[in-house]
Amino acid sequence: MPPNNLFAALPPAGPDEAVETLLARGAVRIERIVSTGQASPPGFWYDQDEDEFVVLLAGAATLSFDDGRELALRPGDVVDIPAHCRHRVDSTQADPPTIWLAIFHR
Repeated sequence: MPPNNLFAALPPAGPDEAVETLLARGAVRIERIVSTGQASPPGFWYDQDEDEFVVLLAGAATLSFDDGRELALRPGDVVDIPAHCRHRVDSTQADPPTIWLAIFHR
């Protein structure tokens, strides 16, 4: 299999985040997410059945959790979000784009 680069072939900015599944095997799914200023809609909270390990590769973002915690993320930051830990994306940097590597697992 030829190598791929997480920073290559970035999609153009659009109204929605660009989500690309890089690997899905058994209980593991790995996604590259490219954000260009998107945020969770007002009042929306993620409440996922899977654990999510997030690596912020480029850009910047702010996450909020329903217990009141806020995290300002910069490149190299990692966050381990347990299943059913309600959270939301408050902001993402548009230019340069925010690039996430999200690893979902059970």
